[in-house]
Amino acid sequence: MPDSLSTNSLATIADYIRYTYSCMNREQVYFGHGTDNAWDESVSLVLQLLDLPWDFSNEMWACRLTSKEITRLNKALDSRILNRTPLAYITKQAWFCEYRFNVDERVLIPRSPIAELIDHRFAPWVSVDEPEYILDLCTGSGCIGIASALEFETAQVDLLDISSDALDVAQSNIDEYDLQDRVRAIESDVFSALSDTSLFPDKAQGRYDVIISNPPYVDQHDFDTMPAEYNQEPVLGLVAGNDGLDIARRILAEAAQYLTDDGLLIVEVGNSWVALEEAYPDFPFTWVEFERGGHGVFVIRADELKSRAW
Repeated sequence: MPDSLSTNSLATIADYIRYTYSCMNREQVYFGHGTDNAWDESVSLVLQLLDLPWDFSNEMWACRLTSKEITRLNKALDSRILNRTPLAYITKQAWFCEYRFNVDERVLIPRSPIAELIDHRFAPWVSVDEPEYILDLCTGSGCIGIASALEFETAQVDLLDISSDALDVAQSNIDEYDLQDRVRAIESDVFSALSDTSLFPDKAQGRYDVIISNPPYVDQHDFDTMPAEYNQEPVLGLVAGNDGLDIARRILAEAAQYLTDDGLLIVEVGNSWVALEEAYPDFPFTWVEFERGGHGVFVIRADELKSRAW
């Protein structure tokens, strides 16, 4: 474990990055919330806690640390190693589609490969160049819906989540990007809130060009064997029954009535994709292949959903 007394001899940014790197290697912390190795995690921790940009020149790493900065870094390193707290919960921020989002223990840490789909403007699956209405279902921090709103600058975006705590975080991110005129955070158990007609004064009730969802999809076995870092995240946002499909089944059964006639449903189910194919063996799911890594995301058109009795 890190020895705070030994850090008295650390003087520079480079010293502390090297020390953090050694501690993380020695203690074998798990990486899966933004970085995938001890070096990148160490650089991220030190630079973020010093309020320095990620591209801060390493020629400046010889700058000396103040005693207050060392105290702050010691506290963060203790939390990361002793408590296995993910870095994003220590720094209270995470990046998604190259945008910074507020995060804390009330929401999952953004890491979905759906970011690549947003970067590509949902091509080649979306049937319109500029989706007019987008729904981010099980939104958490709001990162998927807000990134979509920033990509499609005229789209109206609704963020739905069952957790009022998560929606508080999502609202802080809406405010951060000054999107209050186009993005709403709505408490809802999957689609339940969309039955409230007062939410839709300017359009047909709850019909969207694109519905995107990164719902809870971890099965019970996977959750029981996950690294300690994942135990810091809200269980409500992770676990979805014994096979991980409790929420995915509801989405498949109900989504068609909330899509436009040529609308698109995008859902991430991660490792539960095998269970999903076994549960629906005759359905031709289209699984997205990602250039930057990731798996378990399918796309379905509205007419394909409507043609089936779920």
